[in-house]
Amino acid sequence: MPTVDIHAHWYPEKWLALFAKDGAKEGAALERSGNRFLLRAKHITNAFDERFVVVDERVKAMDARGIDLHALSLTTPMVYWASPPLGLALSQAFNDAASAAHRKHPQRLVGLAMLPMQAPDLALRELERAAKLPGIRGMYLATNVNGEELDERKFWDVYAKCEELGWAIFLHPVDTIGQDRTKKYYLKNLCGNPYDTGIAVAHLIFGGVMDRFPKLQVNLPHAGGTFPWLIGRWDHGAKVRPELKHMSQPASSYLRRFTYDSIGHDDRINTNLVRLVGADRVTLGSDYCFDMGLDDPLATVDRIAGLSPEDRERIVGGNALKLLRL
Repeated sequence: MPTVDIHAHWYPEKWLALFAKDGAKEGAALERSGNRFLLRAKHITNAFDERFVVVDERVKAMDARGIDLHALSLTTPMVYWASPPLGLALSQAFNDAASAAHRKHPQRLVGLAMLPMQAPDLALRELERAAKLPGIRGMYLATNVNGEELDERKFWDVYAKCEELGWAIFLHPVDTIGQDRTKKYYLKNLCGNPYDTGIAVAHLIFGGVMDRFPKLQVNLPHAGGTFPWLIGRWDHGAKVRPELKHMSQPASSYLRRFTYDSIGHDDRINTNLVRLVGADRVTLGSDYCFDMGLDDPLATVDRIAGLSPEDRERIVGGNALKLLRL
């Protein structure tokens, strides 16, 4: 079974060049010192090194980790901070570069399309274009779009097209909730990322997205964030709160509508995640190559208690191959 890492970030050189050139007109900046980079877009920042940029070095790192395939995804600050025209141009730059990387390494790299969701009409147009590019196998989506939640009806045409194409949507936090309370101790990541994923899932469930699009596949980062561990509270709320009287089934019944990566950072969390959702709903992820990621994602899976050989194969590659239609 090929090993597939579905949570692997990448900044193409052409994307960085466009970000630096045209982003400057909209208050963004790219700073470089040696092999270190710093991106600034409004209040969002991200620091990284050349491992996120150079494709050939990435493939060597994959070999060292025993990973056969990376699903390449853009990360912070993504493109929603930009004006719609620049957001579209940045999305096209990433998608074209990801397709080119796939053509260079067809057995090792595929891409997850970036879309300018701040302008859903442009996002739909780019989705249709990107779907024709070799190697683009799904959609990448933040857990909110400039503060707008994912159940907003303006986004539903994009979801409908993903369902029609058989594309999975891969979620990831970018501009997390509680910015005023998570400034210290790197809490914007330690707490902000998993909490934001949970809030996004709540909107997809309670807002009717998962019911309206019953075949839509959504993959959640960081072992699902807070979602799997709040189902008891959500189920109780659906019984007693008038805001949720529209719910025809408990939130826990949606657990298997999602898939989850293996970045739980605790063997007990990963073991209980598999028990809760099933090994057929868990995928390998590393968060390549952030310090908050996994240096040895396969070892993380091997430490999950009670996995059969068949379930291990599902998690390290089989489930991702189905999501990516490979």
